[in-house]
Amino acid sequence: MLKFTSINKENPSKTDSKIRSKNFDEIYASFAKQKAEEQASRCSQCGVPFCQVHCPLHNNIPDWLKLTAENRLEEAYQLSSSTNNMPEICGRICPQDRLCEGNCVIEQSGHGTVTIGSIEKYITDTAWEKGWVKKIQPSVQKKQSIGIIGAGPAGLAAAEELRKLGYQITIYDRYDRAGGLLIYGIPNFKLEKEIVQRRTKLLQDSGVEFKLNFDVGQDKSFNELREKHDAIVIATGVYKSRDINLNHENFSNVIPALEYLTTSNKVGLNDTVKDFDNGLLNAHNKNVIVVGGGDTAMDCVRTAIRQGAKDVKCLYRRDKNNMPGSQREVENAIEEKVDFNWLTLPTQYKGEDNLDEVKIVKMELGSPDESGRRKPEIKKDSEEILKADLVIEALGFEPEELPKMFNEPNLNITQWGTIKVNYKNLMTSLDGVFAAGDIVRGASLVVWGIKDGRDVANHIHNYLENNIQENNRVVNE
Repeated sequence: MLKFTSINKENPSKTDSKIRSKNFDEIYASFAKQKAEEQASRCSQCGVPFCQVHCPLHNNIPDWLKLTAENRLEEAYQLSSSTNNMPEICGRICPQDRLCEGNCVIEQSGHGTVTIGSIEKYITDTAWEKGWVKKIQPSVQKKQSIGIIGAGPAGLAAAEELRKLGYQITIYDRYDRAGGLLIYGIPNFKLEKEIVQRRTKLLQDSGVEFKLNFDVGQDKSFNELREKHDAIVIATGVYKSRDINLNHENFSNVIPALEYLTTSNKVGLNDTVKDFDNGLLNAHNKNVIVVGGGDTAMDCVRTAIRQGAKDVKCLYRRDKNNMPGSQREVENAIEEKVDFNWLTLPTQYKGEDNLDEVKIVKMELGSPDESGRRKPEIKKDSEEILKADLVIEALGFEPEELPKMFNEPNLNITQWGTIKVNYKNLMTSLDGVFAAGDIVRGASLVVWGIKDGRDVANHIHNYLENNIQENNRVVNE
């Protein structure tokens, strides 16, 4: 139990930045068996496991670390997957430095955290290789069907949990591939797409039906879906990009982050994308400026480096310590020669036919705002001009107007545009219509989407079971 005092923390090897910045391969190697067991043995099996407490899914982390250390890997996989529908994905993209690893007891004591994410990835990758990951075979087949709108993390997790219970599941998604931001938002160097595709194929093999290129409100009305299914889950995510209202001239080379990342991922999947081929959504040989400081901004700057940009600058209005994204991703970007301009705010986009200059001002941190973070304030006489051929705005996402898109004015939303739900059962203002994931909580982490998907599946099961009992009671009376 005290091996952390004699065995040092060791992460899997990472590809050298000069090599990795020229391709889109995942940058972290997998643990070898011996190294995974060794690193897992560093867990102190503490009485109050803060790693588990700070994991949104409350994964049984100390238990599957112990099983891994004892070379009981199939049991470790079974335990890991019992609380997480996509452990190999969370192992790759979760900000462990802010969640489980950041709250590890031995990290707090100065010995270096247990490398939880890398071991989680190793366990499930091994499970896939060994054939331990099996398709779902429900013990009973139920007649009730559930329609899930959105094939992102929340929708996929809900589908899996409901299919295990025997329900008939159909997932509707507007894109041509399932996975949501997992397939089109997150770059390959963090999450290779076959990792996502084998998950969606597993659901297909398990009897989940996917209807892709499907626009609710266009291909079928929302009411028609309600009539077809016994319950509906809205898990559309939030896709509307925020902007900073500087592109008054509608310059075509000022683009939202998701459009840029989706294009890059489609090209990586061997799709032909006209605006990539003509250079509009391609950073090659360009001076690129990315505005923002979250994980999406890090995905953009690192993608631009790999596309062969001449220069990549990241503008963020606060300092490095106040960036909302994973510090691990920031460090990776620094290694790849991204030029970070901390305490910098763009104030004007300039150009003739296309944008070619960005006017900026420098900032300084003042007194704390209502969130407790120090508020950035403009420094006097600090204006500068930066050259730019492409500006990518990575300022976060907002909900689309779903009541309008679905032509359902009775679907209540909050002041922020997210769907309003009863948090006791995640049901919306419409009977039998539930919601989960970012469309309820706002733009968040994949792991929270999985958590919400699991929760909503449980609430739907209770709802349908109660309806059956109520109908039987009425018939008997």
